[in-house]
Amino acid sequence: MFDFMNMNMTLFHGFSMFVFLAIFFYLIFSIDKKEKSSVVDILKKRLAKGEISQEQFESIKTTLKEGN
Repeated sequence: MFDFMNMNMTLFHGFSMFVFLAIFFYLIFSIDKKEKSSVVDILKKRLAKGEISQEQFESIKTTLKEGN
């Protein structure tokens, strides 16, 4: 009755679909977990690079804390 079906090919298709779905769900759920930098972290990086001075860093930091 099922002479036209090759069982090895059917198993391959099932396995490849499983791998595809696993990769698909991994990518979908890993997008939400990307690290988000806070404003203070960005300020610290700018201070470390030398883009702003220590006085500017403290001024911006206090301004941000007063805004919250």
